Amino acid sequence: MNWRGLWPFGRKSSTTLDLFREIYGSKTSKSGQTVGLKEAIRCATAFACARVIANGVAQVPLKLFAETEGGQRTPARTHPLYRVLHRRPNPWQTSFEFRETLGLHLTLAGRAYCYKVIVGGKIRELIPFEPGRVRTTLAEDDMTVIYEVTGRNGELRRFDASLIWHVKGPSWVGWESLDALELAREAVGLSIAAESSQGAMHRNGMRVPGVYSVEGSLNPQQYKDLRKFLADNHAGENDGLPMIVDRAAKWLPLALSGVDAQHLETRRFQVEEVCRAMGVMPIMVFSSDKAATYASAEAMFQAHVVHTLAAWWERLEQSIDCNLLSEQDEIDGIYAKFMGNGLMRGSMKDRSEYFAKALGSGGAPAWMTQDEVRALEELNPMGGAAQQLPVATNLRPALAPPA
Repeated sequence: MNWRGLWPFGRKSSTTLDLFREIYGSKTSKSGQTVGLKEAIRCATAFACARVIANGVAQVPLKLFAETEGGQRTPARTHPLYRVLHRRPNPWQTSFEFRETLGLHLTLAGRAYCYKVIVGGKIRELIPFEPGRVRTTLAEDDMTVIYEVTGRNGELRRFDASLIWHVKGPSWVGWESLDALELAREAVGLSIAAESSQGAMHRNGMRVPGVYSVEGSLNPQQYKDLRKFLADNHAGENDGLPMIVDRAAKWLPLALSGVDAQHLETRRFQVEEVCRAMGVMPIMVFSSDKAATYASAEAMFQAHVVHTLAAWWERLEQSIDCNLLSEQDEIDGIYAKFMGNGLMRGSMKDRSEYFAKALGSGGAPAWMTQDEVRALEELNPMGGAAQQLPVATNLRPALAPPA
């Protein structure tokens, strides 16, 4: 099927405003800031968190493997989906770019959708949809999921679930994800508000405006002239110059300062709040306290892989196995796997000690071959004896049984 036939299609949304709300729908937070997809991307912390997760999903190789009955695992290079996931998902994206897009959709919208281009019963391409353009409904009669996709011209088309790859984030109902931005709206909104107020303060030279008080009432023209006088003589390049007043006028500056408003503390706390909402440790978005050391930072980076990225890898792996692979593929032992070992590498000293023990150092039985160790270091296999488990030579002799 030609995916280009998706547009134009179906019935149209009622108005352009309805289409905009459907795709970029946003709500006002208690801080007064409107929080939607476009606003969240402009929030530095929210975008940094999304980028960290998206990069973690994209930079790790994603491959298909085939497992035999004997437990041997080999890359399933002849499977049509192997190249789609590992190298070229569609004509205009690399695998890295495609998975980065999925990561951004999952973290900022809580869900991701792709159209399956199926030729000869095999998936040949995956076309990502903007999450806001897809509406998910559950049929009451047979409990099947129906997807309505809004095209760029405002027209709608309904798709059966077999044609859509739907990757769900945390879900309450099971067939649709929770809205990530809706849950984090207050944290992101307050972060945007703090940044906006800080910018306005710098725009005014870090000086909070005061009150220019005069005796009596001003008519509209006098008020207008006075506003122009202040703007011409005490704003822009003239900001900060001594003010000359007449007619018993008084300048009453307000005492509130940036320190009183605690802008810096508020902005630091909002970084932590946004990170909590998106499941990313602050150090991963370059925010840390003075107590962090090199050793603790290294442990935090490892914890990010274990507690943040590993969950997203598993979510995507299971979604691929269930939605992109067939029942026959499952019988043949085909499965998807993120190769995340590279991100778990420690220092050269730690890796050397680990590999030495894996090869039987210290008297313990070996559980890795030399070729398996070389593969982890991206080295070619040597073959021969390197394919066999080393025989430990310094094992302690077993104690003789009592007579």
